[in-house]
This record gives sequence, C-alpha cells and structure tokens, in this order.
Amino acid sequence: MKMPLFWNGFRKSCQLFGMDSEKVVLLYKITFMITRLLDQTIHKRIGQGKAIIIMGPRQVGKTTLLKNLKYDADEVLWLNGDETDVQQLFSEMSASRLSAILGKKKILIIDEAQRIENIGLRIKLVTDTLKDIQVFASGSSSFELANKIKEPLTGRKWEFNMYPVSFAEMVNHHGLLEEKRLMPHRLVYGYYPEIVTNPGDEKDRLKLISESYLYKDILSWENIQKPDKLNKLLQALAFQVGSLVSYHELGQLCGIDSKTVEKYISLLEKSFIIFKLNSFSRNLRNELNSSKKIYFYDNGIRNAVIANFNQIENRTDIGPLWENFLMSERMKYNSYRQIWNNSYFWRTKEQQEIDYLEEENGQIKVFEFKWNANKKTKIPTAFANAYPNAEFAVINKDNFETFLYDF
Repeated sequence: MKMPLFWNGFRKSCQLFGMDSEKVVLLYKITFMITRLLDQTIHKRIGQGKAIIIMGPRQVGKTTLLKNLKYDADEVLWLNGDETDVQQLFSEMSASRLSAILGKKKILIIDEAQRIENIGLRIKLVTDTLKDIQVFASGSSSFELANKIKEPLTGRKWEFNMYPVSFAEMVNHHGLLEEKRLMPHRLVYGYYPEIVTNPGDEKDRLKLISESYLYKDILSWENIQKPDKLNKLLQALAFQVGSLVSYHELGQLCGIDSKTVEKYISLLEKSFIIFKLNSFSRNLRNELNSSKKIYFYDNGIRNAVIANFNQIENRTDIGPLWENFLMSERMKYNSYRQIWNNSYFWRTKEQQEIDYLEEENGQIKVFEFKWNANKKTKIPTAFANAYPNAEFAVINKDNFETFLYDF
C-alpha cells in the first residue's frame, strides 16, 4: 500500500503513542477512506507539462487532496500562500532562485495560491523554465485565483473545481444502501467533509463553517462595509431555492439596489456558495427567456444560513430541499465526470414548467424532481410539442441514484 506524501510524519506521530505498524495502517484506512473522485482525474494529468489548478470553497478538502498525492515526501516542496515569507519569496522570484530552492524536488505545491501577487506569472515561470517540475496550486475562491492565472497560464494549466463530498463518493465509500438510508440526514446537514466525518456534531460545525469561512474571501477582497446586507441576501436566496428570483425584489427585501444585488450574487457564485440556473427558450413565444433560479452548493450551508435544522418530517420546505440536493449533486456529477453540457430550467408565462433540462450534442433531456415517489407527473404538452425528441424522466426518492451515480 503506497502511502501519500505526509505518511512519514503521520507514522511518527502514531509511534509516539506506542502504536505498531498494523494499527497505524488501520488508523490510516479509517481516517482517509473517503476517496475523492477528483483524485483519479488529477492523477491522469500529472506529468503533461501543465500546472494543475484546484479551486473550490474553503473546507471542502483541497489541502487534504493535495496531501494525499501518492509521492514520496522528499520529492515535494509545499508552500502556503497565507504565509508572509512565502508571499515575499514569490514577489522576488526568478527561475534560478526557485531552481535552487527546489533542489532535487520534482513537485511544487502552492496552497492558498490566491494570496500570492501575480501568481499566474510565477507559475508560468516554472512551467516554461523548469519543465521537469510538476506544479499544483489550490485556491479557495475562483474569482481571485482565476483572474490571476487565466491569461498568464493560457494553454499551460489543467483547471479543476472541487466541491463538498458527493453522493457518489459516499456510495463508493460505504455502499448505496447505507447512503440512501442517510438521505434524510444529508438533506438537512449536507456534505461538507467535516460534517460527514463528525456525526452528532453537525449543527455546531456548520455554524462554524458558515460564520467563520463562508464570507471570508468576499469581505476581505471586496471591502464590503455592510456584511449584514450580504447575509440578508443569502437568507432571501435560501428561502427562494427552486423559485424564480428577481434582483429588484431581492433588493427591496434586503434594502439594497438591484446592481448591488447583482454584484453580491456574482461574488457568492465565484466563492462557490451558490450557483445559477438560467431559463431555456428556443421555439415558443411564451417561454421565459431571461429568468433565473439560484441554488446552494450544499444543503447544510443553506440550512445554516436560515438556522433551520429541523428533520424532514417536521419541515414544510422538503420540496426545495430535495430540488437543491439533486441540483447540487448533478452539478458535481457532471463536473467530476467532465461532462460538458448546457443546463437550464424551463417555464412559460402560463407557468407550465420543468425543473431541470440538459442539452448535449443536440440531445435534450428533461427531469422533474418529486420527493414523493407516488406523485404522478408528465411532460408539459407545450414542451412535448415544441421539442418532440426530448427524453423525459421523473427523479424521486426511490430512483434518484440513477441520476447521480454510474453503475
């Protein structure tokens, strides 16, 4: 069993407690058994002469993923962009100096890379001049890291997004039956790694994540003076999951203008807190063509924002919870499998609607989300007539695994 780069330190720490090698391996297996789907994808791109960039929200396991890379510790130079001396090092970087610092190491890992000024140009320097060095960089927010790397690293990077643990990853971890049994729990508490691995302590940990980490990048980078308005907006979005959103109405609810609402929503998107779904419109004059819905990347964060951790039997919002869960998990499913399609919802002025639509290679697939497996539904007649070749499926609590997992 080949251990990741931090194994030597992990083993020494365990030995301090008098644990033999067999017990150490057992502890390792128990602690690090949740395999992330992105791990295999990233390993396929190593050694291709391009930097590997991993972006995602705080606390979803980016650092752990990098630490679990199966390399000898002696091959790796690990730098943390939060540290002042590391920032200073890169501000005065040259190829010869970096080569001297790396020595015989073959892997450069830069965690929290968004903290380093001109990080894209610095990584470009490495990929262009030290071609035998594999560079990894991680960042907690796409709008900062992407802006700094996009142009300098054009054609020189593989870029990946990382999210909270997925339904598919948990099925791989302990089986489909066990994960389906836990579904009511996941709808309330979500899939952040710290939540999944600490059953019984979900509320306090979600409170910590949402209060300490959720807005950190936005508030520091954008110098937002009224974070209470941002919080009110997020609460309003949480209550409107699955519904059409109006920036004007949201502004009235939160006491800010529409342009500020649009700015905040953009920042929340780029910080991997929420994501947007636009409306589909092609053939019918009465189709809504500029509307949008907004979902949360994680159900637990959504419920933390509104401070509602009631179990599903005592909730009136099971429909929105179910829809948000399916939307966020499908987004992870498509992203991790590198499925490139366009995603929408569909609605007419007469309020005929379809929850979710995917278009790929000219083929349209439409889905209705129903928590109650006994509730009958069919494709709207107007849609069926306008798009006769579209495939249609109802996703409910009895069959949802077919929507989120490859068997």
